[in-house]
Amino acid sequence: MTSIDRRRFLRTAAIGAAAGGPLAALSARTADAATMVKHPFSVDYGPLRPVRDRTTGLELLKLPEGFSYISHGWTGDRMTDGRPTPALHDGMAAFRPRWGFRYGGPHVTVLVRNHEVGDLTGAYFSPNYDPQAGGGTTNLAFDTRRGAWLASWASLSGTVRNCAGGPTPWGSWLSCEETTLVNGEVRHGYIFEVPHDGVSDAVPYKEMGRFSHEAVAVDPATGYVYETEDATPSGLYRFRPRVRGKLGKGGTLEMLTIGDGPYTTYADGTGTVYPEIGWVVIDEPDPGPGETSVVEQGIAKGGASFRRLEGAWYHRRKVYIVSTSGGPAGQGQVFEYDLRRDKMRVLFASPDASVLNNPDNICVSPRGGIVLCEDGSGAEFLHGLTSDGEIFPFAENAVVIPEGGVRGKSVPPGDYRGSEWCGSVFDPSGKWLFANIQTPGITFAITGPWRRGSL
Repeated sequence: MTSIDRRRFLRTAAIGAAAGGPLAALSARTADAATMVKHPFSVDYGPLRPVRDRTTGLELLKLPEGFSYISHGWTGDRMTDGRPTPALHDGMAAFRPRWGFRYGGPHVTVLVRNHEVGDLTGAYFSPNYDPQAGGGTTNLAFDTRRGAWLASWASLSGTVRNCAGGPTPWGSWLSCEETTLVNGEVRHGYIFEVPHDGVSDAVPYKEMGRFSHEAVAVDPATGYVYETEDATPSGLYRFRPRVRGKLGKGGTLEMLTIGDGPYTTYADGTGTVYPEIGWVVIDEPDPGPGETSVVEQGIAKGGASFRRLEGAWYHRRKVYIVSTSGGPAGQGQVFEYDLRRDKMRVLFASPDASVLNNPDNICVSPRGGIVLCEDGSGAEFLHGLTSDGEIFPFAENAVVIPEGGVRGKSVPPGDYRGSEWCGSVFDPSGKWLFANIQTPGITFAITGPWRRGSL
């Protein structure tokens, strides 16, 4: 595509909050992204301050006044099923349990949590996919009325680098392997489905693609699954299942195109609109070692290239997609794909690290705000994004384990304040926000006066 064609093809949109929610409002505020300034704290919630954990008594997080939290599922903690909690907590989703669930009740939420373990030291329970692989998922039940953790168990094992994924409308979690490792005769790089109230059968969905998966978002109207790839170049993929809600029965994998392609989005800034998008079929979604990769197949047919696509989230017929290191400053982009209009645009590109430092996982609150997990350098924050498009730090990682450790915990002493946030998600009632600190591996349940602000 020539520079003249590109200028004709792209345009800058004036996007109001009413047109697309908080990310669109942020776009309107930052038409000149160089002038964007992050608030030091939320004007509604107030400044961050150290808050003691109800479980250990340590000040592990900084939160606004009135907010509290309960830590759980530390790496090495014994789960209800007797197994130790795996390390490297990552993506999560929250579910309202089905009728008859043994820990059920009107106030129970079940989390499915990924573990981004990449080594081959052995699977931690059977059945599993690869007996030598240490990654997988665990499930946790939480009583939102009492603020109490009820149970936890291993639900998928024998996988590698389970980074993110996404919930399905039919009540399961799609766990994604962020790798293309081949261990002997066993290939990795697949999507696995995990029930929220049981244990996965550990069957890879090979027709959904073998690549360095990150996250997925499912359109409940069609059952189509939108998949991101954590690589550079990476593609945005769409899986059209043969049977809606039955991903194991196979389907067609496609890659997004922009214009007549191939097209590179790396430097596109806030307000860039792509009015012409399409999809090309990936002929071999499960390439073996030495064969043409999925992304190479797509680019050869005109597919669009992105820089490290990570978080994805479905909300009101739109899919929000995060490029961790895209944009003019290389500090991250957030794309919006409008499913109704079949259009995509860059709603926000961070102008520098002081505004947003490599965003990763993303979720939308029941009140219309957005939580962005930060995966950059230095102090790590959960950022809030108001419905008016204002960005602010909501929570800061303050995890420091003192000499001598923590009673009852196997986590070694150390300063973990530089570890990334991941897996942020609200329970269905909106009263609790769950999030992970990846290292040393801790899950937090955060509650407080949410209605004072957008989150």
